[in-house]
Parts: sequence; C-alpha cells; structure tokens
Amino acid sequence: MRRDSIFYKLFQQSPSLLFQLLANPPSNPDAYRFDSVAVKEPKFEIDGVFLPPENAGAGVVYFCEVQFQKDEQLYERVFAESSLYFYRNRHRFSDWQTVIIYPSRDIEQGDVHPHRSLLNSEQVHRVYLNELGDIRQLPLWLALMVLTTVEESQAPEEARYLLTRTSQEVTEQASQAIIEIITTIMVYKFEQFSRRKVEAMLGITLKETRVYKEIKEEAIANLVIRLLTKRFGELSEETRSAISHLSLPVLEDLSEALLDFTSLADLQAWLASQ
Repeated sequence: MRRDSIFYKLFQQSPSLLFQLLANPPSNPDAYRFDSVAVKEPKFEIDGVFLPPENAGAGVVYFCEVQFQKDEQLYERVFAESSLYFYRNRHRFSDWQTVIIYPSRDIEQGDVHPHRSLLNSEQVHRVYLNELGDIRQLPLWLALMVLTTVEESQAPEEARYLLTRTSQEVTEQASQAIIEIITTIMVYKFEQFSRRKVEAMLGITLKETRVYKEIKEEAIANLVIRLLTKRFGELSEETRSAISHLSLPVLEDLSEALLDFTSLADLQAWLASQ
C-alpha cells in the first residue's frame, strides 16, 4: 500500500472531499463517483478519477494526483494521460480538470515553464496540504489529509484529537472507517513502533486488521524491488507496479524465486505465470 492510497481510501469514503479543496466546485459534488480508469493503446491506468453521474448529460471529469515524492516529469505524465483519456471519452464529458495534492511546495516539479499555461489556468489546481491551515480548524475529512504532513512530535496529540472529533461528529459506520485511516497514518509515521506502543499512543485497542497486512506487503514488495534492481538494474514503472500489487503469499514466493532468476526475462515470465 503506497502512501497515496491513504488519500484514495479517503476519497472512496467521501468522494465529495476533493471538491472541498476547490474554489469553484461542481454544483453536484455528492453525485460524483471516485474510480480508477484504464486506457488502452497505449495501456495505462489512472487511479484517481472523479466521474460525473451518467444520467446528467456530459459533465466535467476530475483527475486527482497525490504526490508525496519529487517527480521531475510529473506534469508531463499527468497532462498526457488526462488529455488522452478525455480524448478517448470526449462524448461522455464536457470538460476536464486536474487536482494535484502535495504535502508542501518543495515536492513540486522544478521545471514548470513548459506547462505555465495550464498551471496558471482554472483547469489545474495545486493543493499544498501544509498551507490549508490549523488542522483543528479544518473539516474532519480535510484534517485527516493534513495529519499525513504533521511532524512526528505533534502527530500523536493531533491524532487523539481527531479520534475524539470522530466520535462526536460522524455516524458509527463512518467512524470505523476514519479510525482505520487515522491508525494507518500513525502506523506509517511510526513504523518502528510495536502494535502495543501505537495503541498506547492513540489510547485505543487496535485489531490485527488489513492495515498491518498491507504494511507488511509493502515492506516485502520494496525489499523485492531493491533486490531485483541491484541484480538487473532499474525496473520499469509497469514492473514495479505489478510487484507492488502482489498479495503477501505471492510476494513471499517471489522473494524465493528471484534467487534463481538470471535476467529480467525470467522475472517477466514469472509475473506472467501469476
């Protein structure tokens, strides 16, 4: 599970959350559906797409990119993928907009000159989480986003505060989803801590949920990718993504199988067999 998956979990629970970040949201934010979409020839997948309701005529499609690591070709990729998807589905949409969410400005791509027209337009929205304001003054769902950027020294106190707000402001069903998101964020921030230490920090009792399983999957996937990169050189983004999405048992099998690989062709054949 990548860090950006925390945000996609938030969007799955509350698709209208994205539009709280925009100065001019659509008139029907609650009707939008959060999804991932695939584009064929060339094949790629866009994880964060907000689709307007199909029964309301052609609407605006919103693309969302959560970026926590510096990528000097982010805008080239995002605008190319968004434009191609819009082109292939022009009959469904009247317009497109893109939202890029950063933890802070220093993560943004350095050379933005080639994209100045789009970046300075109303079509592209750059959101810097550390500039949204005091986490305690924000709506709860936005506060969860900002929690990912809070320093470790402050994070436990802010997490406990948000847990208290959760019990007061939302339904029991939504509360469980928010508690899981908060604990996921804290486990990521304090990976070196045991489960009991995280429990004590938050003042709650955690279950052995998929949070821990997913973190273990990510740790093994990262290790496998490092080993393969050391042996065969830099892996393609498609190969890295394929490995990252393997289940825990399959990852464990791959960690043993890679010892017998002599080339990247062996890896590709093994992945294809799965």
